[in-house]
Amino acid sequence: MRRITVFGSTGSIGVNTLDLIARRPGEFAVVALTGGRNVDLLASQARAHRAEIAVTAHDDCLPALRAALHGSGIEAAAGPAALIEAALRPADWIMSAIVGAAGLAPGFAALSQGTTLALANKESLVTAGPLLMAEAARHGARILPVDSEHSAVFQALVGEDIAAVERIIITASGGAFRDWPLERLAHATVAEASTHPNWAMGQRITIDSASMFNKALEVIETREFFGIAPERIEVLVHPESLVHALVGFTDGALMAHLGAPDMRHAIGYALNWPERAELPVARLDLAQIGQLTFRAPDEDRFPALRLARAVMATGGLSGAVFNAAKEAALDGFIAGRIGFLEMARLVEGVLSDMSSRQGLGNAAISLDNVLGADAEARRLTADRIAQGRI
Repeated sequence: MRRITVFGSTGSIGVNTLDLIARRPGEFAVVALTGGRNVDLLASQARAHRAEIAVTAHDDCLPALRAALHGSGIEAAAGPAALIEAALRPADWIMSAIVGAAGLAPGFAALSQGTTLALANKESLVTAGPLLMAEAARHGARILPVDSEHSAVFQALVGEDIAAVERIIITASGGAFRDWPLERLAHATVAEASTHPNWAMGQRITIDSASMFNKALEVIETREFFGIAPERIEVLVHPESLVHALVGFTDGALMAHLGAPDMRHAIGYALNWPERAELPVARLDLAQIGQLTFRAPDEDRFPALRLARAVMATGGLSGAVFNAAKEAALDGFIAGRIGFLEMARLVEGVLSDMSSRQGLGNAAISLDNVLGADAEARRLTADRIAQGRI
């Protein structure tokens, strides 16, 4: 029986992971489940899967979690230290699906077990890719990609030599605003940005999809995960969201991965790797679909893509600053303090501020330095919003 831990079990990735596990009773033992403020769902999951421990990231939620688990025999804990402790509990397979930079430290700790880390937390690679990959190598751990695009690339590379790869193309739906006139974007509301045309996801990642910040992070993630030069990474807007990625080889061949827009594809591949298992996902009828469309992204509409390339050129701690400023800017947009287009301007301003003052490209990538750059970028972004310097 494989021992499983799921970080971020109450989010869409976590819920889908537990759905797949529940369909195969007797094959998995759940060690730890972690979540945020949705303690009712977290407790329900822990009871249903007979977890050893349930952890909420928020100390003030601990009394409610304890009450919800009363009489179950399941441990309840809260806070950053409890997340690390859960990451260190022996497990054969760990899903890292905490949203944002908050997922870095637990994922990093989990690698010390020398286990398999299924990585849905792209921010870990964006902020500290070299550090994470080195830690995995040091402990003989394996990192498997769970983002649909990177899982698609990973699958296309089975049996292939990475040296024969000429380019990697990741696709983007274009999000809620892919067909909006550019001048209308300045007035986009949070509600409008929170609706995705193809995928069912949480609010933050859905808005990041609309702004293309999610794709910008994935471009950086592609470089970190596969070690390919930034100029060989391309983005295509693909409204149907059926082709998740393409890999081009030096002989001109282009290998594509297709599937319905269902995260259980990528989760299931990581869960069952190196084998494949039957998954409860829709099968494509290409005759009924009829056609697939692609177009180049407009970087005037989606400046996040341009910023991602600047981050890769700078290196060092710039990825940590980029992600932290993006998260803080997103907070400002959700709170109604800034407009949709102002998020990218804020992130660019903070990157410029910190690059000129701190030499981000030459800074050593350590966990402390990454977390320090993250905190400073959030502070600067909040200050800019408060001062109206956007």
